[in-house]
Amino acid sequence: ENGNWPISNNLCENAIRPFVIGRKGWLFADTVAGAQASANLYSLVETCKANGIDPYRYLVSLFAKLPLAATADDYAALMPWAPPATLTSEGRGQ
Repeated sequence: ENGNWPISNNLCENAIRPFVIGRKGWLFADTVAGAQASANLYSLVETCKANGIDPYRYLVSLFAKLPLAATADDYAALMPWAPPATLTSEGRGQ
């Protein structure tokens, strides 16, 4: 009855699909630590996507710079919501 609402919910369904697929995989994690590590990595990837960052390029950059971080500011600069311009969609020249 409301013309402002979309007819289908495909966008919503597609947004939650990765969680449903992941849930099936996480069900059989061997250890709690392994399940937590998987969840942390998945969370980083989804945060990258939400911030318009290529997850692969972010993780490559993160793993190269993480051993060099020494202060809280160094770690804060590595967060997906504060990436260098080279990792954002604007920095790719597209």
